[in-house]
Amino acid sequence: MASAVLRDKLLCSICLSVFKDPVMLRCGHNFCRVCIGRVLDAQDRSGVYSCPECREDFRERPALIKNSHLHNLAERFLFSRPTDQQEITRIYCTYCLDSAVHAVKSCLMCEASLCDKHLRVHSKSPEHVLSEPSTSLEKRKCSVHKKMLEYYCHEDSNCICVCCFLVGKHNAHKLEPLDETSKKENLRNVLQKLMTKREETEERVQSVEERRRKAQEKAAGEVERVTALFTDIRRQLDDLEKRVLRKISKQEKEESLSLSALIQQLKIKKEKLSRKMRHIEELCNMADPPTFLQEPDTRDLCNPEEGGGDEDTGGHDRQPHDVDDLDVTVISDTFRTLCDIISGIKIYGEGPADILLDINTANNNLFISDDLKTATWTLEKQNRPEMVERFQGYSQVMSSRRFSSGRHYWDVEISRSRWWSVGMCYPSIDRRGAKSHIGYNNKSWGMVRCNDKSSVIHDGKEVRLHDNISSDRVRIYVDYEAGQLSFYELCDPIRHLHTFTATFNDPLHAALCVAEGSVKVGGSIKWGKTVIT
Repeated sequence: MASAVLRDKLLCSICLSVFKDPVMLRCGHNFCRVCIGRVLDAQDRSGVYSCPECREDFRERPALIKNSHLHNLAERFLFSRPTDQQEITRIYCTYCLDSAVHAVKSCLMCEASLCDKHLRVHSKSPEHVLSEPSTSLEKRKCSVHKKMLEYYCHEDSNCICVCCFLVGKHNAHKLEPLDETSKKENLRNVLQKLMTKREETEERVQSVEERRRKAQEKAAGEVERVTALFTDIRRQLDDLEKRVLRKISKQEKEESLSLSALIQQLKIKKEKLSRKMRHIEELCNMADPPTFLQEPDTRDLCNPEEGGGDEDTGGHDRQPHDVDDLDVTVISDTFRTLCDIISGIKIYGEGPADILLDINTANNNLFISDDLKTATWTLEKQNRPEMVERFQGYSQVMSSRRFSSGRHYWDVEISRSRWWSVGMCYPSIDRRGAKSHIGYNNKSWGMVRCNDKSSVIHDGKEVRLHDNISSDRVRIYVDYEAGQLSFYELCDPIRHLHTFTATFNDPLHAALCVAEGSVKVGGSIKWGKTVIT
């Protein structure tokens, strides 16, 4: 009765069979995925969707939510059906021909099923072996000796009876008593373990799907952020272009007016010179010398610099100057700013790395804060125990976290220090001697600041940073697979300083060194609407 009630609860109202891959609608009713899929496909043509059970309407095609709990119940029910089927499918007595009477035993010798009445008169001899009612009695007997099968031969992979064992070739074989109940119980245990593993796998699938959904949402947010950023950059470029074009147009008009006035003055001077030339030619053509000598202003005519000087042309004797060069300082500065902004754009894979300093590597001249975030140089020795991992030569410390894949970044804030260095290193870096300093070996990359002069260094090769670095905040960014280690100044806007390119062969640790003052890792810095953490 209980099995029948449970079976009714596990029936799909569409196909009237036990649920297969049950899914749930928003209204709470469950159906087989295939069954409800066919119903919704048929409703696609009308554009009106409703639940076949309660007729609740949906504006859009409803989403199908997998019901894992109901799915597991249906699987367990189907697994237990053979036992329940024995209660439903009865074996009837072979000898009750006039009516169907349920059998209580089956005789393997007679290959017949017996009710209570015929069982009482049945032979009690040993060869008449009785068993639970069964419809496949011939399969329980040896085909040669007609005896009940009692053993399983591993060499021949066959079931045998006692006679096969005593008189046959199986007496030297490895035999095992047939125990159907124990075998089925073992199989049920195995099946239960498999079902448990399948449930765990299903939970992992759901967890991975949730991670994928979050990754897609995060990527969509990053796309939206970057799209807005580049839209703003394009707007700034458009505004800059318009300003530059207006300036060019203005300068062109001013220069054109100036040159037009000069051209007009030169034309007037040219006309005066032409008149003088014609007058001189007329004088030169005179045949009467007395008349020529008595002509007034001949001395002025002989001096080409007089009678039309600079006062008439506004200084025309100077060469017409070239068009003034455009003042591109503003343009260059703006483009440089935009380039800095663009170079600072990174789609960081995992956000700011959570850096904790490894006190087992800290030099004894470094005081490490309780939160393992700040290293402060001090004259007072910390008296930590001697360890192989501890830096001895320089006041350095490494992070406990290592990075062997992906893209990460971490920030540092320097306080009251004129000499410091930050970067990343392999765990195999020397811990004592000159080669243990960050950047002065082939196992570390660093940025160094000493007396307001900054540089980056790797394997002892130093590159001076000529740009003035005024901020006391620095960002270190690593792309492990791409083999890039970059340094940025956290100013407004963020400014790229240098990028090392290498092939990373070992995990990387954050590392820092400070000779005075302190260096803090992590934290967040806000500038207007931009937040960099």
